[in-house]
Amino acid sequence: MDEETLKAIAGQLRQPSGEYAIQVGEKMNEGNLHINLNTFEALNLAAGDNILEIGMGNGFFVKNILSADNSLKYIGCDFSEIMVDEARKQNAVFIATGQAKFLKADAHELPFVRETFDKVFSINTIYFWDNPQIVLAEIWRVLKPKGQVTISVRPKSIMEHYPFVKYGFKTFAKDDLTELLAKNNFKVIEIVEKDEPEVEINGELTKTATLLVRAEKYGTLKIDKDSSIFNLPSLPMFK
Repeated sequence: MDEETLKAIAGQLRQPSGEYAIQVGEKMNEGNLHINLNTFEALNLAAGDNILEIGMGNGFFVKNILSADNSLKYIGCDFSEIMVDEARKQNAVFIATGQAKFLKADAHELPFVRETFDKVFSINTIYFWDNPQIVLAEIWRVLKPKGQVTISVRPKSIMEHYPFVKYGFKTFAKDDLTELLAKNNFKVIEIVEKDEPEVEINGELTKTATLLVRAEKYGTLKIDKDSSIFNLPSLPMFK
């Protein structure tokens, strides 16, 4: 592939838009099957949990969560308007019953009051967070005391084989991800590493895998003095 094509692919994976957005969402569903299933297994969901997913794409996998227990409540947010629209179509039944909601939002400014969610998770999005510290501060804010966050990625050793990654992706090894969470007031409680079936890239079979870290909110939130957020509790409480 030429460099312009690789840039276009990277841009669409970050934020699907335009005439190819729906097709991109469908391809992501195919490629992300196992990482989604591995993540759902690790979420440690309990009856009545209030769940937030950051970057749910077209919402294809939401049924895998909500079909298990009708007491679960789910909100998905994405900053691609087309993906939000598609997720609403995919999950009309769950929306009608009040189990699911979908909205357009930036992870750096989550539109929820503090201590709303029992579980927050995000799959294959942290690569694109311009300021992970601010996003994690927002996740910390909206989690209930002892609430849990699960971050799932393709490990750095896998991502480096994808030619489009050089355009706007920040990659993470296990130690990178655990250290990032630990430095932002999360206590790591589980690390999962699982190989997945090989995928074809440019006509060649390539290894792929799930790396996920589950961590618990703890302590008092601290923001580095160089951050644009100094006193998180004083932020407006978005509704």
